[in-house]
Amino acid sequence: MVRYLTLKYGPLLGKRISNVSPAIMRMLQTYSWPGNVRELENVIERATILSAGAELDLGWWPMRTGSTGRAAATRTLEEVEREHILAVLELTGWRVSGERGAAGQLGMKPTTLEARMKKLGITRKE
Repeated sequence: MVRYLTLKYGPLLGKRISNVSPAIMRMLQTYSWPGNVRELENVIERATILSAGAELDLGWWPMRTGSTGRAAATRTLEEVEREHILAVLELTGWRVSGERGAAGQLGMKPTTLEARMKKLGITRKE
């Protein structure tokens, strides 16, 4: 399933994930996945976005330490959304619209992304 999802999201995000380490696979296998396949898909999509090389990176994932979820639960939806938008903006070189823009990667219109950025206080630091 992990391989399928990396092959699905890699080309969409301009990434080529060719390696998932045994340690990452163990983490994914031992997690209970209360959100089932959708949660796994979201984790793999985000990991693909945030991975710098050909290896899937889960360094950002709160469950990587075996946490019970309390640390993740203390973050607000806005904090998570802000972090995700920033990651995609970095990935796209802060390009909001266009074929390879962040809005397309996030599945929203550029005007919607700009409004979310304004609400979340996201500005490009020069």
